[in-house]
Amino acid sequence: MIATLLALPLAASTAQAQDSAGFPPIKISGFGTAALTYANSEGAEFVRPNQAAGSSKDFRTGIDSNLGLQADMVVNSWLSLTAQGLVRRDAEEGYGAELSWAFAKARISDELSVRVGRVGLPVFMISDYRNVGYANHMLRPPAEVYSQVPFNSIDGLDLTWQHGFGDTSLTAQLAYGGVKAPLSGNIHAKGKNVAALNISAEHGPFTLRAGHATTKVSVEDSVSLNTLVGGLRAAGAGYRFNQLVTLANEIEAHDKRASFSSLGLAMDWNNIVLQAEYAKRKTKTYINDTSAWYAMAGYRMGKFMPYASHSVLKIDGAIVNTVPAACPAGYPAACTPTMQQLGAGVRRLPNTGVGQGEQSTTTLGVRWDFASSVALKAQVDRVTPKNGTGLFVNAQPGFRDSVTVGAVALDFVF
Repeated sequence: MIATLLALPLAASTAQAQDSAGFPPIKISGFGTAALTYANSEGAEFVRPNQAAGSSKDFRTGIDSNLGLQADMVVNSWLSLTAQGLVRRDAEEGYGAELSWAFAKARISDELSVRVGRVGLPVFMISDYRNVGYANHMLRPPAEVYSQVPFNSIDGLDLTWQHGFGDTSLTAQLAYGGVKAPLSGNIHAKGKNVAALNISAEHGPFTLRAGHATTKVSVEDSVSLNTLVGGLRAAGAGYRFNQLVTLANEIEAHDKRASFSSLGLAMDWNNIVLQAEYAKRKTKTYINDTSAWYAMAGYRMGKFMPYASHSVLKIDGAIVNTVPAACPAGYPAACTPTMQQLGAGVRRLPNTGVGQGEQSTTTLGVRWDFASSVALKAQVDRVTPKNGTGLFVNAQPGFRDSVTVGAVALDFVF
């Protein structure tokens, strides 16, 4: 079933082009989603991961909408070229275009292939088609899990091995490279020496997947983060609080080790559809250590499939605030206000930024495959932040409310 979904945007109706010089034909395919999303939140905006702005008591088309085009060229029996472009709202306020894939694929044998260039990062169960709405059961991937890695692709290579063991098909994928991705505005996350291993097994209606990735992560261009780190170092040296220098080094995100592990299970049997993932993130910087999971169940009734899901994001570990609440007697008058300002900045870190915070979401939705290669979805989410603002952005002081989000989306491939 997963293999079929992966092939949807490629196997859909395509256009062929061939120039007079006799180049191999180019196959053009694509996918897209036209969506309208509304959140009843006051004082914060609902977004997908890595988006700079979203919905707060208004209808938005940009949260769940996108358009992707893919070009494939088969050069010969063992070499092919692929490029995929995607238009969507991401870290900028408006729509932007990105080159999500651009690779050459060489088939070494019937079971082994290698891709070189910009390839998808295999860290989730639906990594290769997370942006293809038609290939997904739900209207959007659960943010509690899918916000934990801001990278969709890497510049490097991957090696894929497939083998059949009786009725079981095993696929192993090893990827290595680097990436720089926007987080919000001019802030970027950089992954250096990214190494990822993804193993999946399919047996009849069941798919089991496990993955692990490591990298050295940096967060660049964040004025607020750089100001906090610089302030801690200056105050630590100036007031001789050595723990502040140590704290600044722990917070700083420059080539710090990070890892992400995940486990997924899916079943599509007798009209019953189940899908679940569990993931853990660990870092050596201010970015939270987290656990996240979701479980989804659906039932097909002809062309309709109602579904329900629940997802949770929990902080396992965060930066420990060692900034003193006040300075000892005899210190300059400016010392205590400085400590209070720095302490407030450190306390905000666990709930500030992409993929930070804690929350849970309960979802009800329905999918209607009313035409070939087209599906209409309607989905309602109840999002509950915990100990902060959750994954909402542009939150105002005091925001703690549960939020109801409604969306309708038309997914298509061509």
